[in-house]
Order: sequence, then structure tokens, then C-alpha cells
Amino acid sequence: MPVIAVVNRKGGSGKSTFAAHVAAWCANQDLSVMLGDIDRQQSSRGWLRRRDASLPTIAPWVIDQKNVLRVPTGITHVVLDTPGGLHGFELSRIVMFADAIVMPVCPSVFDRESAAACLAELATQPRVAKGQCKVATVGMRVDNRTAGANTLRAWAEENHVPMIGVLRETQNYVRCLERGLTLFDIPRDRASTTDLAQWAPILQWLKPVLMPAPVPEVRREPILPVRKPSVLGGRPLHDAARTASEPQRTSVLGGHPLNEAGRLALGGTQR
Repeated sequence: MPVIAVVNRKGGSGKSTFAAHVAAWCANQDLSVMLGDIDRQQSSRGWLRRRDASLPTIAPWVIDQKNVLRVPTGITHVVLDTPGGLHGFELSRIVMFADAIVMPVCPSVFDRESAAACLAELATQPRVAKGQCKVATVGMRVDNRTAGANTLRAWAEENHVPMIGVLRETQNYVRCLERGLTLFDIPRDRASTTDLAQWAPILQWLKPVLMPAPVPEVRREPILPVRKPSVLGGRPLHDAARTASEPQRTSVLGGHPLNEAGRLALGGTQR
């Protein structure tokens, strides 16, 4: 079950917007996806309540009898919207379950410094160091009239993390989210070509995580036990032992019955 976690310690970085769009894209690909909101503000869960039932389904958490959040039955993909201030044990728990972590980052120096500290902690996690949990960043709320995009790309390079895309500041996101929608839920002729184009490199990076290539089945020959030859004409020992339970027949070994010969081969004493 692929798990994408959207992480940033700083509030207002666009985590819920990004998580909702990734979940909606999965739903529009006919994937059984859950949008798990573990933020106290429950922004994503509130957005799901606005979502029309006729749209591709995005499931929320279920709560079991012990009041524990659970992934609903039948879910194949999970997108996690995480709270701000995530660090220490809570951050390690996310890394343990996630296949990829995407960090939305706004251009301001405060956002960049906060994100850099989180990236430094993520780099100490064994699953991240081994490449088992991928980490990438996305520029959020970038004004195309400024140098914000270039600033973020330079920052990402300094922190040795890929920046897989930059999303502009636009009211298109605000209007969609207010109605329980995303850019992927509205007709393409009504969606901004510019905004959809900005998502293309992000989805290209996410697809191998969300839709991993099937591992070809390796056909293995059955492993048989090694048979060691016995002194009885090269037959295996257990073959000779099996003949001991069969009716006695005369062998060529001096007239001894075969079961007697088998006992001799196995270290018995001739009588």
C-alpha cells in the first residue's frame, strides 16, 4: 500500500492543499485512496465533508472501538496530511510508514529555514538514508512576477533535496477547495492550462511511488533432497530402506533377502 506523507513543520505552507490534490488525482485514476488527516485543525477532513458524493471517492479515516484511527477496508493508497511542528518520535513514526515524503515550501526566508531544519532531521532517519522513504520538495504559492521560484530551486540544491515542481499563487485553488473540489475534479476546459502544466512534473515524480511497476515473478525449480548412493547398485539409501517393508525377494547378494541386504547397507549385522 503506497503511502505519501505531506510534511512541513511550519503552518500555512499549503500542506492541506497539496494533500487534497494528490488524493483527488489518485481517485480520478480509479485508485481506492484515503486522505488521512492527522492535524488537529482537521482541514482535510473538513474539505472532504464539502466534497460531492458524485465525485470520485476519497475515504477518510475510520475509528475503531478503541478510538484508534484505522485505514478503511479496501483502501490501496494513502495520502497523509500531517500537523505543523512535527519532529522527534512523531516524525520518525511518519517516516516508518511512508514510501515518500513531500514537503511544500513557500518562498519566504522563514519558510525556507523551518523546512531546512526539518530536512536535516529527516536525513538522520535510516529509511530516508537508505532510500526506502523518498523525500522531495514543492514550491507553493509562488508569485510568477517575482524570483521566488529561482530562490526555492537554489535553496533545494543547497539542501541536497529535489524540488519536483512549483505551484503558483492563484485563486483557482481557493475556489476549488471551497466547493470540495481540486483542479483534477473540474473539466479540463475549465481548468487553467498553466496550473495543470505545473502539476505535470510533480505527478511524474509521484507515479512510480503510487503505481510501482509489478515485480516479475521468478520461476524457481523445486528444491529436492540430495540423494546419496548406497552400496546397493547405486540406489539411494531410502529406496533400499523402502524395500525392507516389501515382500522378500531373492537378491543377487549371496541369496540374502533384500530386506537383509538393506539392513547390511545401513550398518546392520548379518544373522
